[in-house]
Amino acid sequence: MPERIFIDRPLPPGFDELFGPDWEVVGPNDAELPTCRAAIAGASPWPAERIAKGAMLEVISRSGIGFDTVDLDAAAAQGVVVCNTPDAPSISTAEHTMSLLMAASKFTANNVARLRAGRQDFYAAHEGIELSGATIGVVGHGRIGSRVARMCAAMDMRVIVCDPYVEVAEHEQVDLDVILTESRIITMHTPLTDETRNLLDAVAFARMQDGVIIVNAARGGVIDTQALVDALDSGKVYAAGLDVTAPEPLDPEHTLLNRDNVVVTPHIASATDKGRVRMYSGAIENARQVLAGERPVDCVNPHVYEVLEGRSS
Repeated sequence: MPERIFIDRPLPPGFDELFGPDWEVVGPNDAELPTCRAAIAGASPWPAERIAKGAMLEVISRSGIGFDTVDLDAAAAQGVVVCNTPDAPSISTAEHTMSLLMAASKFTANNVARLRAGRQDFYAAHEGIELSGATIGVVGHGRIGSRVARMCAAMDMRVIVCDPYVEVAEHEQVDLDVILTESRIITMHTPLTDETRNLLDAVAFARMQDGVIIVNAARGGVIDTQALVDALDSGKVYAAGLDVTAPEPLDPEHTLLNRDNVVVTPHIASATDKGRVRMYSGAIENARQVLAGERPVDCVNPHVYEVLEGRSS
C-alpha cells in the first residue's frame, strides 16, 4: 500500500511522477496532515501548532535550503526529523542572483518600459553602470555565495567576501565593515538566524558608500525593510535586486514594488526546471530514508535523535 506523503503547496505540472508508485501524495489542505508520516515542506510556515496536527509525523523534509520556517525544537520534541536539500537549489539560485545583479545595475526593466511606451531618449536616459572593475561584497560564502563570487570574478569584478565560519582562499576575505565601506554592490547569501536578522539595518546602510547596489536572494529578514526603503529614498542605495523580502510576499501597493530602481521577484530563484527536480527528488529521498529507519545526512535538528532514543530505551 502506498505511503501517504503530505505536500504543503501544489506541485508543478508533472511532478507527481517523481514520487512513483510507493507514495500517495496528499495536501496541501492541512486536513490531510494527521494521516501522514511524512511531509514535504515548501516555504510556508511550520510552527508548533501545525506540526502538532501531524500526530503520525516522523519527518518534515524541506524542498530547499532554508529551514527558518520550521520550528525545529517543536519538531524534535514531537520526535519529528527535519531535513533539507542544501545542494539542490545552489546552481539556480546563484544564476538568479546574477540576473538580479544585472537587472538592477543595467536598469533592464526601465529600458523595456521606455521602449514599450514609445519614448525616444533611450541613450540619454539609461542609468546602467559597468560592473567590470567594481567591488562586490559577498556576505556568506557557502554553496550559493561561493558560486556567485566565482561568477563575479569571471566578470573582472573585485570580489571581497565576509564569512566568519569558513576560510576563503579564492578571494579577499574581510570583515563586514570592509564590505559595507568598500563595496559598490553588496549581495547577501546568509541563512536567517538571530545573528543575521536585520544584518543590513539603518546603521549598516549609513556605513555604505553612496550609490551602493543591494542584491538579496537569501532571506528577506537579513535586511531591515524600512531601512532599505529609507536608503533608497536618500539615494544611499542606487538600486536593488530582491528575490526575498520581509514580509513576503509584499503587498502589491508596497513601495518596493513601485520603484524604477528596484527589481523584485517572488522568491523563485531556485524554481527552475532542473532546480525544482533536484529539490523535490532530494526531499523525497530524505523522507524515504527517515521512514526506513535511516539517519539522513541533511538532518537539521539532530537533537531529535536524543528524543527518539529516549523513547526506545
